[in-house]
Amino acid sequence: MSNKLKVAIASLDITAGDKNENINRLKACIGNLDSDTDLLVLPELFSTGFTSNNDRMQELAETNGGMTISMLRGIAAQYNVAVAGSYLARTGSSIFNRAFFIEPSGDETFYDKRHLFSMSSEAKILVKGEAILPVVRYRGWNIAVAVCYDLRFPVWCRNVGLKYDLLTVPANWPNSREYAWRHLLIARAIENQAYVIGVNRSGEDKFGCYDNLSLAFDFCGKEIEAEHASGSAVEYVTLERDALERWRSDFSAWADSDAFEIKP
Repeated sequence: MSNKLKVAIASLDITAGDKNENINRLKACIGNLDSDTDLLVLPELFSTGFTSNNDRMQELAETNGGMTISMLRGIAAQYNVAVAGSYLARTGSSIFNRAFFIEPSGDETFYDKRHLFSMSSEAKILVKGEAILPVVRYRGWNIAVAVCYDLRFPVWCRNVGLKYDLLTVPANWPNSREYAWRHLLIARAIENQAYVIGVNRSGEDKFGCYDNLSLAFDFCGKEIEAEHASGSAVEYVTLERDALERWRSDFSAWADSDAFEIKP
């Protein structure tokens, strides 16, 4: 079990609908990835972005055996890191905003975004997931993955019995709602006594601008300043288990929580 978890944050710009360009951008971004990185987190729909054109979304969607996940398997193995984020997935005739957690061992976990943004066409084009947030045991850490709009729903993200130590949130969250994004990340960290990392895309599209909104918070809701290594396009934060466990022991608010849990 490792006391520290080094997380690389890749705030990629995304060109809507151009899968090859987005994948090449990711490969260039991680070319100098620190060798001691444990986890690489990518934005929501990192390889395609979102378009309101249903036919185009259908064309872009892939199965878990497609090019995108195969490429991520290769990255995980090559760099000895887990890779988390979300991509545009297909199961049968339905398409999903599917989170992934790909481990260098070959183990894989998937989760289909539950809360689709009804104020856009996302909820009309995609199918919502039915499973609860998965928690992955990785290098001695319990890690949960939510996706973007899921963050607004505290019951959905509820950390019953301290089942997770870190909540990762890949997102396409525009600057116009920066205040909500920042404070929801803080709230989820405080109430769940867990680290929370929100990884947002960069750049802009017809829905807004996205720069400088990848953020990490500790279990008290205090921001963790990311380190930007020379020659690298990613930022790094290092999480400490000992500090987390001391806080949970010294201030055991989690033990007084109400005994309920969402079931799938």
